[in-house]
Amino acid sequence: MRALFWISSALIVWTQAAYAPALALLRRLKGNPPTAPGADITPSVTLVVAAYKEESVIAAKVANARALDYPGLEVIVAVDGGDAATVAEAQGADHVLALARTGKYLAQDAAVQRARGEIIAFSDANTMWAPDALRTLVRAFADPQVGYACGNVAFTNEAGTNQEGLYWRYEMFLRAQESALASVTGGNGAIYAVRRAAYDRVDPAMGHDLAMPFQMVKAGFRAVYVPEAKASEKMVPSIEGEWARKRRMMSYGWPIVLKGGLLSPRGYSPLYALMIASHRLLRYGTPLLHVLVAFATLALLRRGGVYRAAAVAQTALLLAAASKSKAKPVLVARYYVLTTTALALGLYDWLRHGTQVGWEAPEDTR
Repeated sequence: MRALFWISSALIVWTQAAYAPALALLRRLKGNPPTAPGADITPSVTLVVAAYKEESVIAAKVANARALDYPGLEVIVAVDGGDAATVAEAQGADHVLALARTGKYLAQDAAVQRARGEIIAFSDANTMWAPDALRTLVRAFADPQVGYACGNVAFTNEAGTNQEGLYWRYEMFLRAQESALASVTGGNGAIYAVRRAAYDRVDPAMGHDLAMPFQMVKAGFRAVYVPEAKASEKMVPSIEGEWARKRRMMSYGWPIVLKGGLLSPRGYSPLYALMIASHRLLRYGTPLLHVLVAFATLALLRRGGVYRAAAVAQTALLLAAASKSKAKPVLVARYYVLTTTALALGLYDWLRHGTQVGWEAPEDTR
C-alpha cells in the first residue's frame, strides 16, 4: 500500500506539475532556442474551415480569412451536413462544399482533396486569426523537416467560471518547450497547418489535434509550435460546459491512445517517448492515479502522519470542487476535478457507445 501511495502520488505530481519545469531545465541545459519562425516564404496555401450549423459566425470567419496578409490564399469551407444557411453565409470563400453529414474529419478530407495549396491550413469557424498569423505560421515550413505547425490560440470571454484560459496558457508553455527540444505531443483545431505531402487521413472516429503530431514524428517529420502565429476563440463560459466539452473530446482521444498508434514507441526518439508518456499517457491516466491514491490513503490512515495529511488534502480538494464559491482557488479546484473526471467519462463513453463522427458546437462559443 505504501508503494501504491507513493508511486501514484509521484506520477500525479510529475505529469501535473514537475514535467513543465523539468522540460524548461532540460531545454536550458541543452541550449535549445525557441522554435524559429524561419524564412519569410510564401508557398501556395489553402485554408480549410469545416463547419456544421455555423451560419452565425461563418461569414465573419471568411472575412477574417480574406483579411489575412498572405498572397493568393485559397479558402475552402466544408459544410458538414450541407445546411443551406451555412452554405449561403460562406459564399465569400473560393469553394463552399455542401457535404453529407459525415463528421468534421471527413469534411476536412474532402476539402483537402479539392485544395491546390502546397500547405494546408486548418481553423475552426469561430476562431479569428491575427492578420499576420498565416504568414508567420507558414514560415515554419522553411525547414523541410517540419510537417506540422500549430499556432497560439487565446481564449476570450473569461468573465464566466471556466478556467480554460489559465490551463491553456500552461499548455502553451509546455508546447513551447516540447517544440524546442523535439516535437509537440498535441495540437489544437483553432490554428494549424500541414505540409500537403505529409497529410494523411485519420480515422474519422479520432481527430487531427492529438493524432497528427505524433503521426508526423513517426513519418520522419517534426511537429512544431509557432507562438508568434496568434488566434483567438470564445471559450465555453462555465466549468460545467468545459467538462462536457472535454468529455466529448476524450471520446475521440481514447481511441487514438489505445488503438491509434500513440502507445507504440516505434518511430519515437527516447526523449519524445518520454514526452508522450509524461504529457499524454500519464495526464489521461490521472483519474485512475487519483483513485489509487485515495484507496491507498484509506488503507494507511491508521499510520497517521503524511497519510492523514493526504486524506485532508484530498477531502479539501473535493469540498472546494463542490463549493459554489467564485473565489479563484475554488474555481481552479473545481475545474481540475471536473476536467479530470471528464477524462475517465470520455473513456466510458467510447467503450460503451464508440465515437460519434458528428459534432456540435459547445455552449455559448458562437
